[in-house]
Amino acid sequence: MVEQYAPREGRRALLPEMSDKARVALMCRMLFQEGWNEHIAGHITHRLPDGTILTNPWELAWDEITASDIMTLDHSGKIIEGEWNVTPAIGLHVQLHELRPEVNVVIHNHAHWSGIWANMQRVPPIYDQTGAHCGLELPLYNEYTGTFDKETSSLSAAEALGDAKWALLANHGALVVGKDLRQAHLRAITLEWRCKRAYEVEIAGGGVPLSDEQVEKVSITDANGFPFCWEAMARRELRRDPGVLD
Repeated sequence: MVEQYAPREGRRALLPEMSDKARVALMCRMLFQEGWNEHIAGHITHRLPDGTILTNPWELAWDEITASDIMTLDHSGKIIEGEWNVTPAIGLHVQLHELRPEVNVVIHNHAHWSGIWANMQRVPPIYDQTGAHCGLELPLYNEYTGTFDKETSSLSAAEALGDAKWALLANHGALVVGKDLRQAHLRAITLEWRCKRAYEVEIAGGGVPLSDEQVEKVSITDANGFPFCWEAMARRELRRDPGVLD
């Protein structure tokens, strides 16, 4: 936990002690509840300080993953520990980790609301403060060449992302990166909220988006994410199924 977000003296810990694998499993469960839940699609990678990479297995849906299911890869994406398989599309994550040393978490899925805008090949406006949490810029990667299972395709997508924090993948899904799980979580839930609200406003007949200046004013500049949000959503998932830590 980031020290400046520690609970006040005398209060209970916000979360129990847990392993890195448990945190990745929790991330899968938490984002599943946010709409990142297209059957068994999607992958999260978390690069550790020693260069190894943790990721979810190919065979399991995000809402059934536990800590013991999380796979360990080397820096090139080769399995070094775990009982399952890893998606061939892991190459995109490996390329992003290699190209951007500051990126330790990469998330991809065919999420519900961001998937709608990706399929429309449109970038959703921002209509409220929650949708503005992570700033305005949202690139649309529109050179769809199929699934990201070939090295040349994944490298092209990784390079096209540049230094962006997230992207819509046209007719495909969404991609989010971050320096750690907390930051990536905030970006993922903010992207989905922004897309959901924009779709609802459009269906209702339209509205007035926030200006760029307003977005800049209300966005969260703290690189550690929204204080206590990661922990609150993690506790919600632990109440739902404490077995995620097994």
